[in-house]
Amino acid sequence: MTPVAQTPMTLAPMTLAPVTLASKSPTRAKLLRDAGVAFDAVSPGVDETSAKESFLSEGMKPRDIADALAEMKAVRVSMKREGLVIGADQTAELDGKLIDKAETIEEARAQLLALRGRDHSLHSAVVLARAGQPIWREIRTAKLRARAFSDDFLESYLAREAPHIIGSVGCYRLEGEGAQLFDRIDGDYFTILGLPLMGLLDMLRRHGALQT
Repeated sequence: MTPVAQTPMTLAPMTLAPVTLASKSPTRAKLLRDAGVAFDAVSPGVDETSAKESFLSEGMKPRDIADALAEMKAVRVSMKREGLVIGADQTAELDGKLIDKAETIEEARAQLLALRGRDHSLHSAVVLARAGQPIWREIRTAKLRARAFSDDFLESYLAREAPHIIGSVGCYRLEGEGAQLFDRIDGDYFTILGLPLMGLLDMLRRHGALQT
């Protein structure tokens, strides 16, 4: 008997749960893309300045403010989008007080002078939400010590980096020339860039947004 040729079985492609990043941050988007996550990015529509002022008036600590803002972003967007929504936020803390984002070169200079030769903390929070409810969260903290850089270095740094650091937490880009501002860093790279990634990738796998 002539054997019947077997047709190779074709597996249907796996359908992954949709993912939305509730942020327009190019850094966070790049981290997700580089990790192989398919997602849409949308603005969360959160007035961060007003929210921070409200949280501070309630006596919230910088670490908790990062967590609350990340949840606010994730939950708000997840009420309008299907699947999983990632919200993230980052705060800096010096002597127990919040270091806010600098909006001008003068504010950036003042912040960096305050950090010079001292330790400060950087808190990064990420929240995963679905259908208007947070389902997972993680907050990680890095500790950074700024070296005693010279006034000349600071001015040249500001002249080159001002377009990139205005509006960023701490007024430095560690992935760029901002690395020269420090002589010690305790914390992982993704936390410092504002998106704790390892735990997030694990949760995306568990909820069907990435292959296991």
